[in-house]
Amino acid sequence: MSRGPQAVYDRILGGVVSEARVAQLVLGLTWTWCRTAQSIGFAQSPGLASRTLGFAGSVAGRPVAEVAAWLRSWDPFEATVGLAAANAVINVPGNALMARATPITAAGPANLAVFEFFRPRLERCKVVVVGRYPGLAALTEGLDVTVLERQPVANDLPDPAAEFVIPQADWVFITATSLINKTFPRLAALARDAVTVLMGPSTPWLPAFAEFGVDFVAGVLPVDIDRAAAIAGEGGGTRLFGEGVRYAVADIGAGTVATLKQRIAETAGRRDALKQAMATWYDAGHRGRFPALAELEAATAELADLDTRYKRQWDARQ
Repeated sequence: MSRGPQAVYDRILGGVVSEARVAQLVLGLTWTWCRTAQSIGFAQSPGLASRTLGFAGSVAGRPVAEVAAWLRSWDPFEATVGLAAANAVINVPGNALMARATPITAAGPANLAVFEFFRPRLERCKVVVVGRYPGLAALTEGLDVTVLERQPVANDLPDPAAEFVIPQADWVFITATSLINKTFPRLAALARDAVTVLMGPSTPWLPAFAEFGVDFVAGVLPVDIDRAAAIAGEGGGTRLFGEGVRYAVADIGAGTVATLKQRIAETAGRRDALKQAMATWYDAGHRGRFPALAELEAATAELADLDTRYKRQWDARQ
């Protein structure tokens, strides 16, 4: 299967297998929501103002699949509406991943529940968070946390820093808004060696994100759909959490752990065979550089890298 930038959008829209139509769309100040007769889907609003939206007044009544296809658009409003529509038919009560997700009860602010849940596992780790979350600094005090933000404040780093800091991270938290602004494919590629969490109300509950290196999905479950719609429609931001929706976490990275374990065994076997070949070569009286020394050094380095990645994944699940 292709792993090009479009692949994740193919997987999301491939999950929109419904004949449902849009009952109502609301572009709220912080959250956009799309409702069908049975469900609701959220996406983070663009944070912009526009008086010239071409689709205004024409979305209700359209097939959800038609509107969800707007997710591919480079227009931030169309892409936002597209993701909300996709979530309206993906994030439904019959979704198997939602059903097995672990709901989170936060002692602190409900919007920071995911970070509170994972915090004990982040000690002595390099952590990168894509997106600024209100109140995050206080919760993560004492941890090595770098925040990447399009409009950086305080100690945040700007977007381009992702190329430098994410490959060095042990943990990466990626906001699902990255699906809207099309930065997800690159962020996920940069985070391929880290433990990666895709999070936020904009997150589609799809196990297919594991194909792109995501280890945990941290999306929302409805607490009260009508209340959630009212809060979002009336400009609510963090208040959405707890009253309207609650966070839940699902581990989708078991395949990554199994793959790493297999690769470690294969690489260790190749390294040991090369070490034996080198010993035999010198025992035969040869002098100088072992002909396959570069290959042996590469296998040793690869094994060290795989061991580090495996330990991250192992520790994340303890």
